[in-house]
Amino acid sequence: MRHSIACIAYEEGKILIAHRNPVGDMGGRWEFPGGKVEKGETDEQSIIREFNEEFGVTVAVGGLIAKGSFIHSGESSTLHAYLIKVPHKGSSIPYRLTEHSEYKWISPEDIPALNFVDSDMSIYPLVMEKLGISSDAEQQ
Repeated sequence: MRHSIACIAYEEGKILIAHRNPVGDMGGRWEFPGGKVEKGETDEQSIIREFNEEFGVTVAVGGLIAKGSFIHSGESSTLHAYLIKVPHKGSSIPYRLTEHSEYKWISPEDIPALNFVDSDMSIYPLVMEKLGISSDAEQQ
């Protein structure tokens, strides 16, 4: 079974999301930054590696806030979402993107209106609950 992580950077009422490059199964869709946990890695090590590789910054890893599972290309996967702290918001010093075409900070309530990856939407209600935000995602 594959195992992936989703990184939830939440500051001042806004959440960091990223738009995947237009290649692969989920190309051109929005997501919580993250990725696959490699063999021998802890979730925390994976989060730090993914952000260094994909955004060029080192993050601080907080607590696990949501767990989910999904099927991708016929294979079962687990998804763990963690709160993270980024060193800056990527505005005055842009993040160095390698897997994404753009990123932005948005109100978490706006996520369901975007073309978001299915695995992240499966944990979206749990993330909203842990952030203390009312969510209409269950009704969509």
